[in-house]
Amino acid sequence: MANFSKSQVPQFSVEVYQNEFLPEGGREVNAIVTVTSTGGGTTGGIPLADAAPAYGAGQGPGAAVVLMVDCSGSMDYPPTKMRNARDATAAAIDTLREGTQFAVVAGTHVAKDVYPGNGRLAVADARTKAQAKEALRKLSAGGGTAIGTWLRLADRLLNSADVSIRHGILLTDGRNEHESPEDLRAALDSCAGRFTCDARGVGTDWEVKEVTGIAAALLGTADIVADPAGLAADFTHMMENAMGKEVADVALRLWTPVGVEIRFVKQVAPTVADLTARRTEANARAGDYPTGSWGDESRDYHVCVLVPEAGIGQEMLAARVSLILPDPSGAGTPQTLSQGLVRAVWTDDMVASTSINPQVAHYTGQAELAQVIQQGLDARKSGDFDGATAKLGRAVQLASASGNQDTAKLLSKVVDVVDAATGTVRLKAKVAEADEMTLETRSTKTVRVKK
Repeated sequence: MANFSKSQVPQFSVEVYQNEFLPEGGREVNAIVTVTSTGGGTTGGIPLADAAPAYGAGQGPGAAVVLMVDCSGSMDYPPTKMRNARDATAAAIDTLREGTQFAVVAGTHVAKDVYPGNGRLAVADARTKAQAKEALRKLSAGGGTAIGTWLRLADRLLNSADVSIRHGILLTDGRNEHESPEDLRAALDSCAGRFTCDARGVGTDWEVKEVTGIAAALLGTADIVADPAGLAADFTHMMENAMGKEVADVALRLWTPVGVEIRFVKQVAPTVADLTARRTEANARAGDYPTGSWGDESRDYHVCVLVPEAGIGQEMLAARVSLILPDPSGAGTPQTLSQGLVRAVWTDDMVASTSINPQVAHYTGQAELAQVIQQGLDARKSGDFDGATAKLGRAVQLASASGNQDTAKLLSKVVDVVDAATGTVRLKAKVAEADEMTLETRSTKTVRVKK
């Protein structure tokens, strides 16, 4: 396959689903924005500026990946855990695309780059993959856990590479006990926007909110691997996803006219993630919300704005949603990949103004589902069993109504469902810790609306 003189990115499309009709005095406008990217790589996407790195033969865009493996003392209990972690990391290394730059970091109360070492990245080929797997065999467990140090080392390594896709994979089995929560937060703040990161908790001795917080801050995925024997399959799948990314740093730009307030901007599929507070100002009327790296995929966002009151028959552009790609050199004008419009039309037709768009209704329910699961589990942990029953009952009702069968199955391991339609449940007297942690970790996963 020939080299290309310009990198190419997927074709992006934006579709807006909303009920634009408001009653007299109505101000809140809701829209679901579906963003789809297709045909990236060398299949004829949009050419980037000449400054962008060219694809090598048979490769996608330049990518660098750092694998962070927990090597703290607890990884020896049971001893199979460390062995499974080594095997999983080896499987991920086997999945690296030729030419991808990579490194392996051993994480304890300090971080050490165990391959290739000396603050460098290796270039993936048969020889370097074999060397990396040899280095993995020498890993042993001992020491504490300070995840912020792992992330800072990964950031230094990744930013030594002249590539467009920078990605981390982080595995931990314990709580972050050897640095303060403020230290971890500071590390996440300094790494945010510099690389994306998938985080995995293995076993049941780690803190769900820590692992999901890392993934949320770094725009990656979080999950539990309760049985360490499942690590290799999970790591292979994660690395395949990372290798499928073709463009980084895409932003959702929201332009609003004078007088319009933004209530929130949330990703609602494939998971719920509130982006409202992550806005960076683009100009006087527009702000950018980060979406991370994209391959061939589709995601849904919920945009809610407040417009000024207007009379019957009036209409206005409530917001313009654009997909923006920064200029690779940082100097030129960002590229607009696609855009969609959110409208407001005032009407005295009660049927038109009171009907809720099915996409908006569906995702409002999915966002509530994620919230009530968290609230229910927190109530259960604090001993508020009535509150837990009410919240988890509502969760069962929402999961059933929306067809979210995966979440319904996870809920059924924590509560006995008497009537899903009404949300009537009883808390189970005994719940396996892995089942509760799986429900909490996966609570933000949504199902897409049937269009």
